Amino acid sequence: LMVDVDGVVIVPRPGGWAVDIEMDLGVTRATLQTHFFGPHWADVMLGRAALHDRLGPVLAEHAPHLTSQAVADYWFAKDAILDEVLLADLAALRATGVRLHLATVQEHQRAAYLWTVLGFRDRFDAMHYAADLGAAKPDPAFYAAVQARTGVAPADLTLIDDKAANVEAARAAGWGGVLWDGAQRLADVLSLP
Repeated sequence: LMVDVDGVVIVPRPGGWAVDIEMDLGVTRATLQTHFFGPHWADVMLGRAALHDRLGPVLAEHAPHLTSQAVADYWFAKDAILDEVLLADLAALRATGVRLHLATVQEHQRAAYLWTVLGFRDRFDAMHYAADLGAAKPDPAFYAAVQARTGVAPADLTLIDDKAANVEAARAAGWGGVLWDGAQRLADVLSLP
């Protein structure tokens, strides 16, 4: 079973992880969007550039009182509200012998944070993420890379994701796909045709 992270096992923070960043760190969301996420995020997320190599110079110019590590620490901590009900349901499923993998769009630093600090390594068998694969959902290359890594036949893979485009792409790759809205229970969505 392939499970998405953001919007599935991590519940979105109302207003987003950076809703209070100006008050807390003294940098605006608009500054980060304009100078970091807009021009640099695709390269960072796809593993073509390191987070700190791109974020550090932006902060040096626009928020010199901050380090890229301070912003990353803030971001990762604020974007870490776990869906404990879903995680308990997944743990019960895993206890029956079902292998659980994460299939997610992450850059290297946050992927490491999720795996080690949040302890996903104890809850999942593997994590497949964009920066490591060089492709992101819903690109067919993402699904092909995950399938190649796992050696599992497409018909035996199912993705649980909160984005319809990602679920549709999984289905186009021959996988099963379940659109997650956070209101269901795992057993209910897995029993759907």
